[in-house]
Amino acid sequence: MEGIITKILSDKCEVKIDKEVVTCNLRGKLKASKLLPLVGDRVIINTSEMIIEKILPRKNELIRPKVANISQGLIVQSLKNPLLDTNLIDKILVELEFNNIKPIICFTKKDLLTDEEYQNVINIISYYGSLYPIYYNDEIDKIKKIFKNEVTVLIGQTGAGKSTLLNKLDPNLSLQTGEISLALSRGKHTTRHVTMLELFDGFILDSPGFSALDFYNMRQIEVRDAFIEFPKYPCPYRDCMHINENDCQVKEAVDKGLILKSRYDNYLSLLKTAYSENEKYKRRM
Repeated sequence: MEGIITKILSDKCEVKIDKEVVTCNLRGKLKASKLLPLVGDRVIINTSEMIIEKILPRKNELIRPKVANISQGLIVQSLKNPLLDTNLIDKILVELEFNNIKPIICFTKKDLLTDEEYQNVINIISYYGSLYPIYYNDEIDKIKKIFKNEVTVLIGQTGAGKSTLLNKLDPNLSLQTGEISLALSRGKHTTRHVTMLELFDGFILDSPGFSALDFYNMRQIEVRDAFIEFPKYPCPYRDCMHINENDCQVKEAVDKGLILKSRYDNYLSLLKTAYSENEKYKRRM
């Protein structure tokens, strides 16, 4: 029988079969293989022994958080405590784009900003809003509608307000929320495991936060192609990497303020962690 993994605790998996959630073990050969189960995996269950016999092919997977078969990612990003981090946003966006996962951004803690602080970030927010759907975490009725018929993973650094957002969406969840360290501008980890919740006619995966995100290895060309606004500015060279090339329309767009300078700087930073086309890269090894 087929089911979907909704939670993993040690060597036990909670699997949803129709309307029932059961606890299963892994078949021995699966434990010995390199293919470890992820929340979101569709699996074949031996219901007489409550054993996972097979993990079905994935349409995608993320490493942080460790989830599979995602249709959209809701990036939860605070505007204060912790501060707005465009580098982190762009890292997550690149990973989502690479895995063909629709990105959506939810900004939190707008109420903590002074008028001056809000004016300092409004251009950044507006720019991302020109590329992706964006919401503030007080737009609860609007946010509820995005989950229908989707498998959505919530991604964000510790203290960004993922659990708070879920509690606003469904107060019955009563998820624990953490305090922010004023010294470090970081939150305490409150979600310990990835958990799949069935809400609003879809599935929502709540994931642990993080204080930093190591960029997952990609080829440089894959990083370039994940910056979805770049093709709007066609360069004379098809293989232009928008670094030092002459007549680069992307660099010209940055100079004109059409492309956000911090996003372009993040692009250059991410390229340094990626592999060039003629280098061996590790992603599928």
